[in-house]
Amino acid sequence: MNALLASSDIADIVQKVEAGVRLDARDGLRLFQTNDLATLGFAANLVRQRLHGDTTTYIVNRYLHYSNVCWDTCKFCSFYRKPGEPGSFTKTVEDITAWARQFADQDIAELHIVGGLHPSLKYPYYLEMLRGLKSVLPRTSLKGFTAVEVDWFCRISRKPAAVVMHELHEAGLDSLTGGGAEIFAEHVRKQICPNKIDARRYFEIHGIAHDMGLKTQVTMLYGHIESDADRVDHILRVRDHQDHTAGFQVFIPLAYHPENNAMKAPRATGMTDLKVYAVSRLLLDNVPHIKCYWISAGLKLAQVSLSYGVDDLDGIVYEQERIFHDAGSATPQAVTEEGLCKLITEAGRTPCRRDSRYNLLKTITA
Repeated sequence: MNALLASSDIADIVQKVEAGVRLDARDGLRLFQTNDLATLGFAANLVRQRLHGDTTTYIVNRYLHYSNVCWDTCKFCSFYRKPGEPGSFTKTVEDITAWARQFADQDIAELHIVGGLHPSLKYPYYLEMLRGLKSVLPRTSLKGFTAVEVDWFCRISRKPAAVVMHELHEAGLDSLTGGGAEIFAEHVRKQICPNKIDARRYFEIHGIAHDMGLKTQVTMLYGHIESDADRVDHILRVRDHQDHTAGFQVFIPLAYHPENNAMKAPRATGMTDLKVYAVSRLLLDNVPHIKCYWISAGLKLAQVSLSYGVDDLDGIVYEQERIFHDAGSATPQAVTEEGLCKLITEAGRTPCRRDSRYNLLKTITA
């Protein structure tokens, strides 16, 4: 270890990282509390390089918002609407299938399906939607629904989660999204999303998917009322579950956006953003990938994040992405493959197109 690193307040943790020793909760807290961002980035990049070298992945994808109607009232959410409220919408299965036909001749690797807890849609609607999408886009992976939505499907169908997951999979679902995780600490959930399923139920549903051989993703919503300890607790709960199932293929930190919702906490700083990516990479020694969701973080921060543990930048096109733009995100709705590859290359990384299971498809050379 050189003299500069040796003088850092986290030098002993860097030594553990260099030796491949698993970090604990105390290490995680100290990493969040350090102001030595350069050394923190060095350590996170060390792990990133071990796992992925300079490869940075992305996927060719599209987004489908089937409805923004939701009975829940999570304080951080700017997307949901009540039934009949101005701006609310719900698409029919026929509308969704017709929309998907425009992509039938395109090389779309993944369709990301986003909605809410609709109080009047019946369970068969979701199965019919999946079947319709799969019939039009048979080679496209369907990534849809949060564990919160799956729990809702269990309620409206009066079926156990294992049955619902198998029926969704048979209808065409290939993977669950990671939404609904927010912050797992119960005292935080009671304040920001009191009606949402708890951490136990979240992991139960993802565990069922993992037992079926499906790979899923997991998120963390940060930058609101949570503490550093709450973030560490959240990340380590993911690590503990992953030790048993190995089913999470990517961890996605998501910064809270303060516009148009009830919480009104200030936006996290760039310093916090980079700490979250780096600490996530360092603590999650068993989750292969860390993703920067550029539609939330912005393209410039996404580029810098590639030196703080991030190895995936999600997708290149977002057709009318609503979740973060309704919350005030000023990022573009889309970026070309050429543009994203240029951003990755300028960061000293090698861009590579992937599929929904992180199989590498095409390396882009400058």
